[in-house]
Amino acid sequence: MKKVLITGGTGAIGEAAVRMFSANGYFVYIHYHSNKEKADALVEELGNAQSVGFDIASGESVRTALEGISVDVLVNNAGKTKDKLFFWLEDADWDDVIQTNLTGTYYVTKALLPAMQKQKNGAIVNVASVAGVVGNIGQANYAASKGGMIAMTKSLALEVARYKIRANCVVPGFIHSEMTAGFNEKDFEKMIPMKRFGKPEEVAEVIFFLADKASYMTAEVVNISGGMVR
Repeated sequence: MKKVLITGGTGAIGEAAVRMFSANGYFVYIHYHSNKEKADALVEELGNAQSVGFDIASGESVRTALEGISVDVLVNNAGKTKDKLFFWLEDADWDDVIQTNLTGTYYVTKALLPAMQKQKNGAIVNVASVAGVVGNIGQANYAASKGGMIAMTKSLALEVARYKIRANCVVPGFIHSEMTAGFNEKDFEKMIPMKRFGKPEEVAEVIFFLADKASYMTAEVVNISGGMVR
């Protein structure tokens, strides 16, 4: 049975990805930081899963939790926002978002990559954001973290291709999730040619395709934005 670790597995996109991989026969490691109750509920419901708790912003926490775990697929999905205009950003706002979104991706990938290299097979899918491609007002820290994920994905893909490991990136636009819960969808219709927000399941489908089906795709950045980013 193939195995996958999905960080941020209790969020909207993370849960959709957990369900997608589970339904397709994968054993799923569901990462959580604070929402252990939801992670354990998913494990109980799905059966072919295990919850794994760690603080993605702490290298020591990541290494301890992932010691002895090997996977065929890694989905780096965990992330956070602390939105403020650049003028009002404080050092802690910048450091926290970069540490979680970008450095956390580094920590998890660094911990699981050696086993992939030994088995000479694997796939990594990093979940970035349109903010990392085109920027967004009030999200300089978030955009920097997601832009960094995109650049890291491209570089990593070149390094690990010889081990038959692929690394790709998905770039969701406005998706129904915790981050968009307070948004009025109609306010964004002019920005999105498809005139709606995406569903978490629509992102999960692309993540699964890149991880399991797209055997000749690596170093790619796939927009999932309803045509907003082209």
